[in-house]
Amino acid sequence: MSQTLAKLYPLANRVVIKRAESAARSQGGIVLPENVKSKLLRGTVVAVGPGHVNNEGERIPLSVQVGDNVILPDYGGTKLEIGEQKDLYVFREPDILAKITE
Repeated sequence: MSQTLAKLYPLANRVVIKRAESAARSQGGIVLPENVKSKLLRGTVVAVGPGHVNNEGERIPLSVQVGDNVILPDYGGTKLEIGEQKDLYVFREPDILAKITE
């Protein structure tokens, strides 16, 4: 992680994600068409905010942590360009579809 990314601290329930490249081939070697590749959006969490504050003033922590692999929606997120990092996006935690555990 670069020095600039180490200083990046999202607010509330926002998460900074580095998108992974979509695979052009499946594990079996089948070439995937463009419409299928766009549906296989994955990323790695590089920074997380402190969490959402509920009506009682209690902070609710996020369910993802730095280093988690996640599945993302086709659209959404705000693109960031910080230094040489051009594939970073900011999502709200509820917009993340799933966390991948291996």
